[in-house]
Amino acid sequence: MYLDQTALAEGAEAEFMYLYQSGAPSSVRTELGVTTTRIGGGVALSMRDDPTNFWSKALGFGFEEPVTHALVDRILDFYRGEGSDGATLQIAPSVLPSNWDDIRTRHHLREGGRIVKLWCPIDVFSPGATDLRVGPVTPEDAREWASVVLRGFGMPEKGIAEMLVAGVEHPSTRPFAAWDGDRMVAGANLFLHGEVGSLNTGATLPEYRNRGAQSALLAIRAKEAANAGCRWLVAETGQPAEGQVNPSLNNMIRSGLRPLYTRQNWLWRPDAAPSSNGET
Repeated sequence: MYLDQTALAEGAEAEFMYLYQSGAPSSVRTELGVTTTRIGGGVALSMRDDPTNFWSKALGFGFEEPVTHALVDRILDFYRGEGSDGATLQIAPSVLPSNWDDIRTRHHLREGGRIVKLWCPIDVFSPGATDLRVGPVTPEDAREWASVVLRGFGMPEKGIAEMLVAGVEHPSTRPFAAWDGDRMVAGANLFLHGEVGSLNTGATLPEYRNRGAQSALLAIRAKEAANAGCRWLVAETGQPAEGQVNPSLNNMIRSGLRPLYTRQNWLWRPDAAPSSNGET
């Protein structure tokens, strides 16, 4: 059977991001200006008052309909209508059209960071270990889990923590954490999407890094995904700059995940204008 790994990987990421933001409590959606929509087979997520510049993004495109000038128009019209001060378009390289340079120049999209998408059959995953205790997050632990994850990422908690807590209650999510004694020090999430288990939202408090927490959290989520009937694991993390390393990427590769492709972030701002040479 033909398996479109890229479509499955992009689809899983789009759906867990949509779940987080569309499922936020109404008070949080109002406070942060959260609006979500589906366009052309993908999702567009706007957080107008996002203090992190992370949550306003559009992804999952190029599979139900091709990426065209008209599709990008529809995506950006959504952000303009929401009064967004910017957004990130994330489109897998294999579905970018031959005229993408014309499209991105017309829409004043500039290059941002790059994301490495990783993938492996679940039976080739190799578990890691830690001296910390790892296990599932209970509803009573959900608020602490959200706090640990956001502090691990260096993100503020106000509003966003409540959004993550709401996501914990969804039947397709499986949050896990690592504890040092009674103190929670790392957290991560598993999102079940058909036969794909998406390993996401993994972060460790700075003072507890290099103790194997994320490797162990990868392992326990992989086991849970296998128990749930998943055949594949997928994850994503930032591509490090030249001469630098990303420990999360290294942990994933050691565990058996393999880079599937690298995806460019395309940044849009409502006041952007092309430079004199036609580039942004």
